[in-house]
Amino acid sequence: MRQMDLFGDNCMEEILVYHGSTVEVSKPDIRVSKFSKDFSVGFYITKIKQQAERWSNRFSDGIVSVYTYVPNNKLKILNFETMTEDWLDFIVKCRLGGTHDYDIVEGPMSDDIIYSYVGQFIRGEISRQAFWELVKFRYPTHQIVLCTEKALLTIKFKYSYEVKFNG
Repeated sequence: MRQMDLFGDNCMEEILVYHGSTVEVSKPDIRVSKFSKDFSVGFYITKIKQQAERWSNRFSDGIVSVYTYVPNNKLKILNFETMTEDWLDFIVKCRLGGTHDYDIVEGPMSDDIIYSYVGQFIRGEISRQAFWELVKFRYPTHQIVLCTEKALLTIKFKYSYEVKFNG
């Protein structure tokens, strides 16, 4: 776990990021939902196009909104490069309704299967060691959550495209 600018202190590289949904999101905002998420409240994006596509059409045809992202090194950023003990503890805290004061949090995503393991860990049904054994063979995931209005300024909408439901 480290606090940092995602591309180094001075680099302002622009990258494409994706948001999977059932609608185009040309003007992202931060919505507080009744469900706690991996990194708490915010607007979630990913660098992995296929992940956004999978997320967008879980139940029906979906839409992937595409943005350019330029990190701002003046924001408070937390980056988990891999699934670690700190990552697990942070997700457990957020999934239980906890908050934090970061503008941006980046790291692996607790997808549906991994989150079921997180739930089992929270309920005391499996140990930390069992959790790590279960997740070590999962495919790579990635998410960035923009937690503040300042963080939303790091992305600019480019276009969107439809993803057909493959049931």
